[in-house]
Amino acid sequence: MPNQPFPKDTFSDVLSANNAYAKDFESSHLTGKAAQGLAIITCMDSRISPLAIVGMGPGDVKILRNAGARVTDDVLRTLVLATFLLGVNRVLVMPHTDCRMASASEPEIHETILKDYGVDTRSVEFRTVSDPIEALQIDVKRIRTHPFLVANKVTVGGAVFDVNTGKLQTYDF
Repeated sequence: MPNQPFPKDTFSDVLSANNAYAKDFESSHLTGKAAQGLAIITCMDSRISPLAIVGMGPGDVKILRNAGARVTDDVLRTLVLATFLLGVNRVLVMPHTDCRMASASEPEIHETILKDYGVDTRSVEFRTVSDPIEALQIDVKRIRTHPFLVANKVTVGGAVFDVNTGKLQTYDF
């Protein structure tokens, strides 16, 4: 398949906003390290602004996002790199309230997509959760017991971001 031109019309708002951003860009002095030693694993939900939630800015935090804020093999791979090469020494796993991944079962999500869009997605594991706090506990323990992260003495905490109040609810696991 030949290369396709970048769809400038579809992304015109993005490109225009980037031009404005670049005019006042002041982060070129930052390195790739997490200045505050923190990595946050959170959901892709657009209501979540991880840096603002924890009172930090560009260059302070490594942010890993996926549907449901789940600790996948790729998240673990990224954390190993972040802890050994990018200054991360603490990890916050931060799912949120009102998450679509906690609102239906895996088969129900697949069925909805098939019914509404005619696409069979059963070859994809979405990692839905029936009990968000139990899932958070599993994910926190998954990081805490990973041999490379244990060796690097990474501190891990779990907290749920409330999309209605803006508050973090911490959990003891």
